[in-house]
Amino acid sequence: MAVLTGGAQAAKLEVVVANIRTGKGHIRVAVCSADTFLKESCQWNARSKAMPGEVTVTLDVPPGTWAAQAYQDEDDTGKIPRSFFGLPKVGIGFSNDAPFRFGPPSFADASFRLEPNGGRIRLNLRYF
Repeated sequence: MAVLTGGAQAAKLEVVVANIRTGKGHIRVAVCSADTFLKESCQWNARSKAMPGEVTVTLDVPPGTWAAQAYQDEDDTGKIPRSFFGLPKVGIGFSNDAPFRFGPPSFADASFRLEPNGGRIRLNLRYF
């Protein structure tokens, strides 16, 4: 296991991303604290080759309360392409399958607890 800044021991977090429509590009996952959720500055990021169905992305993250966000980066730009109305043009999802209500979910709706022995969460990509 890796030791991270501040002496926090990392735990393995497996993020199963399901409902992937195509094998184009990569599935990108970010695990964020409350103050970085929905921002580009999430502390932990990983990716896996996309494939139809589901993929598992593994990250080393300190135990604590986090929220995960994932999207399919079909063109490998590291950005979420958006429509004229600001809706994502690719599949996007959040931990707890947190609902979209006139915008992205809150940290409270997407948050989960990662214990020292690690964990596994599952989320589904949604398309607009």
